[in-house]
Amino acid sequence: MSKYNPISEERKQEIKMNIIKELKALIFPTIMLLIFAGLVIFIMKYQSTEEEEDPVEVRAYAGDDKTIVMENKSLKFEMDPKLTTFDLTVKSSGKVWHSTPVGAADDALAILEEKNKLQSTVLLTYGTDAGLDTTYDSYSLSAVNGIYEITTGDDFVQVDYSIGKVAKEFVIPPAILASRLDELCSTMSVSDRENVKQLYKKLDINKLSTADKKNKDSLLEAYPILETEVIYVLREGQKDSAKAHLQKVFEEAGYTYEEYIEDKELSTLEATNSNPVFNVSVIYRLDGDDLVVEVPLSSIDSPSSYPVTNVCVLPYFGAGNTEEDGYVLVPEGGGSIMNFNNGKTSQAIYYSNLYGWDMAIERKDVVHTTIANMNVFGISDKKDSFICVVEGGASYAAIRADISGRASSYNYVNAVYTVKPREKFDLGSNSNKDVYVYLENLPDETLSQRYSFVNSGSYVDMAKDYRSYLLNKYPEYMTKVTDSNTPVAVEVVGAVDKVKQIVGIPVSRPLPLTTYDEAEELLSELKEDGIDNLSVKYSGWCNGGVKQKYLKNIKKVSALGSYSDLKDLTAKAQEMGISLYLDGMVQYEKDSNIFNGFFSYRDAAKFLSRKRAELYEYSAITYTAREGLDSYFLLHGDIIPSLMGKLSATASKYNANVSFLDVGKDLSSDYWRKDYTSREEALNLQVEELKKIKESGQKVMINSGNAYALPYADFITNMDLKGSEYTILDATVPFYQIAIHGYKDYTGAPINVCGNQEEEILTSAEYGAGLSFTFMKESSFTLQKTLYTKYYGSDFAEWEEEMKSIYSRYNAELGHTFKQEIKDHVLINNDVRMTVYEDGTKVYVNYGYEAFNYNGVKIPARDYLVVR
Repeated sequence: MSKYNPISEERKQEIKMNIIKELKALIFPTIMLLIFAGLVIFIMKYQSTEEEEDPVEVRAYAGDDKTIVMENKSLKFEMDPKLTTFDLTVKSSGKVWHSTPVGAADDALAILEEKNKLQSTVLLTYGTDAGLDTTYDSYSLSAVNGIYEITTGDDFVQVDYSIGKVAKEFVIPPAILASRLDELCSTMSVSDRENVKQLYKKLDINKLSTADKKNKDSLLEAYPILETEVIYVLREGQKDSAKAHLQKVFEEAGYTYEEYIEDKELSTLEATNSNPVFNVSVIYRLDGDDLVVEVPLSSIDSPSSYPVTNVCVLPYFGAGNTEEDGYVLVPEGGGSIMNFNNGKTSQAIYYSNLYGWDMAIERKDVVHTTIANMNVFGISDKKDSFICVVEGGASYAAIRADISGRASSYNYVNAVYTVKPREKFDLGSNSNKDVYVYLENLPDETLSQRYSFVNSGSYVDMAKDYRSYLLNKYPEYMTKVTDSNTPVAVEVVGAVDKVKQIVGIPVSRPLPLTTYDEAEELLSELKEDGIDNLSVKYSGWCNGGVKQKYLKNIKKVSALGSYSDLKDLTAKAQEMGISLYLDGMVQYEKDSNIFNGFFSYRDAAKFLSRKRAELYEYSAITYTAREGLDSYFLLHGDIIPSLMGKLSATASKYNANVSFLDVGKDLSSDYWRKDYTSREEALNLQVEELKKIKESGQKVMINSGNAYALPYADFITNMDLKGSEYTILDATVPFYQIAIHGYKDYTGAPINVCGNQEEEILTSAEYGAGLSFTFMKESSFTLQKTLYTKYYGSDFAEWEEEMKSIYSRYNAELGHTFKQEIKDHVLINNDVRMTVYEDGTKVYVNYGYEAFNYNGVKIPARDYLVVR
């Protein structure tokens, strides 16, 4: 009989159930462990893939020293193939423009890094995930080392650069048969022979050292010939100076390049380079009187961990030195001049984004937003000049300019393209370091710069050259103005929003400022006041008012009147010969929700960080988002063109023209991962829609006047005529206005709400601008307890007589000039300017506080004077 008691059936069943229970409890942790293991394997494979990324192919120049020449009737292009720099001769004047400054290598002011940049035709900047930037130049990191290729064709020269810190190649054997080395050493001096034997290590498979015996398999893998031959291998860690000396010694001993190639095959080890190398191509073409320079973004090849962020081509083309007299033209306002060697080295360099900030790049603080409306810059030496029109990729560009005396002895201007933008990624409390995310892939686009050469040093002649460019490119859109009266733009404000208490609950409701009937009455009064050539922009007429909701469904503001009232308004405007534009915002939404057809997770654009593009108004005092103001969203890139078409169609239904609050002023990307819209693509989509509208016969009004939208606009309002007037700049000039006057109607800011009425009138007179006003029928008191203080000066009743006075004089004296080209412009002194028109009319403007006599003409203080 056993001394152990048998286990009962009940107990067995209990044990079984407990085991099953325990096994069930292990299922979830086991699954999670398997998932985790799978993730680890995936990451390891992903990292392995990253590590196995194909290296950037390094190019090598195999041509001769013969100058590469490209020539047509107007220009002669001559490239030095050993440096890839070039000279360009303008045959009509004999002027020679240099791709890089002559004498840059000997610049006493510039440090070595700056000298290298000065002698470069391309600058590449790359970043890291920590946000650190490094700039590589094509001179010291490509041309000097011969790591480039040159291809020529009937009408182009293409330079394919490899730019990077590539280890210099020395013609010395990395491994060599012992018998051959002994033979070479026999012809060397004793000291050279001893030096060679010290720098090379002898390897004999039968006589390996104790340390080498442990690595026998590795040695045989690295040097397979070691199994049958005795060899010497170059010891690691040799400096370039030692290698250079060895090369000379081996060359004198009779060692050839062919032997070197054979000896490289003795080793399976490949030279490694921890420094990134980048490939980029630059294509030069002669197009009639112009030099066109292109950089296909598809030609940029870089390691994935070192994304190329910025590209600058011909950064110092035409740069002037300290001995030259000249100036740089930048697209600030209507144009600004920075004189060579002006000594303002304590001021910041000039830098401005073409077409403003890309709103799809998130900002936490905003101190100042730069914007350049025209895509052109230039340099003049007072005798000859050039303008550079930034064509392909202009939306990625910023214009940068500086004077001599800061980093070098040269004055320059160039375009810097941000081809891979980045944003700081918020890791929260999980990390104490900044991590940046970059645009994954470059768009399949081409950067393009067109250089046009002028046989004059005058900015007026440069502007006329830009005018010719616009007329040749857009002949069907750039047509002569025919009206002999001053163009006047009046914004009539329909409704704004105001918070009201409804049963004790604060609710935002439209506040009528000018109803449809009142707008009709206002237009009649303007005509009675004698204002001809009148264009009226009706803002705040739909979708909640000035704080406009999403335009998916366009609904008039019922508080302003009925459908028939709006139709009566447009009919009355047509009857009076007034161009009425219905204004709308198509790139943003404000105060919208699902009931307005807006769903932010579907309809909002995305930041680079993949967050929804939620935007804020920023304080001019704290530079941070203003408290108490609602945020709003940038719209998805694909939606904007459709909203443009919808607003146009709605305005057409009312027999009105269309005005865009934001098109032609703002331009943004959209970083949806699966539906990415580049900034250049957004530009092209908007241009195509503007073309459709223009070709339908409907008139278009825009703000600001970005160059890509200008040809399709009938009226440009709120032009920033003078820009920010940065201290480093020496003068503002109406370059843009000289180019378009007589072909487009334009105005500056509304005179009655701009903050400096007198200054705005004087600037308008100098720049050939029309007059602009903002009016409402309600009194300013109506706006109390609202956020619309900017309209406080818009009471039409209060301003009507002043407006009549301003217009009457302006039109009587200047009305006849608006269908003419500007023939000349003179900076008489810092305060006094003169604008001259085709018929000889001279407009003198005195910004000073004292009268000024000029060639017998007395110009009153703070006034304009027209002499016919």
